[in-house]
Amino acid sequence: MDRLPTRVSRLVARVAACFRRELMFRQITIIAQDVLAEGGRALAVPCRRVAACGVLANPHAGGPPLDDLSGLAELSFKAGEVLTARALAALAPLAPRGYGKAALVGTAGDLEHGASMIHVRLGLAMRQGAGGGPALIPGNAKVGSAGSPIDVIFGGLEDAWDYDAMDTMTVAIPDAPRPDEILLVVAFLGGSRPNARIKGASPAQVDGLVRRMRGQ
Repeated sequence: MDRLPTRVSRLVARVAACFRRELMFRQITIIAQDVLAEGGRALAVPCRRVAACGVLANPHAGGPPLDDLSGLAELSFKAGEVLTARALAALAPLAPRGYGKAALVGTAGDLEHGASMIHVRLGLAMRQGAGGGPALIPGNAKVGSAGSPIDVIFGGLEDAWDYDAMDTMTVAIPDAPRPDEILLVVAFLGGSRPNARIKGASPAQVDGLVRRMRGQ
């Protein structure tokens, strides 16, 4: 019984730490999509697409063009840790097979603000949460108004040539991003693309084709 207060205090500390981390967001929306049928038939393999969408203030919105965007890159890692944990929790019990990331920059921002959020540090947070993932994470950024849709492109987590993990999820948040905000999206795919059955070229085949095109 003497250990109970200690356990409770540790739990309270963890909850408080999590709450402090999430204070960087105006809101977090989790979108979980279970596809049950496609092309007129039930799925042979489950398909769950999950996107954790975080709305953050853009400190550079409305300001002059900047070359040093390291602050946004660092912010993306901290935000990515929270969003990755939320997304993977919603994906369970399925394991992540594919992953993708996206940023929608409010209209007072710069496209490069979104690029700095998804191309520099965010992938590290996603890989840490997912337990690895050597393949390049597809990323997509654009500038848009609140409610604009953005496509999140999935690629294989373990193998970029995993055709069954190549998929797309469209995300939109009605009131985000405001002009001075950025909507950051971390997404994972469990199972496979709905009723995936195509067989594409292997890396070796593509390499050979490119060599022939170049006359090598």
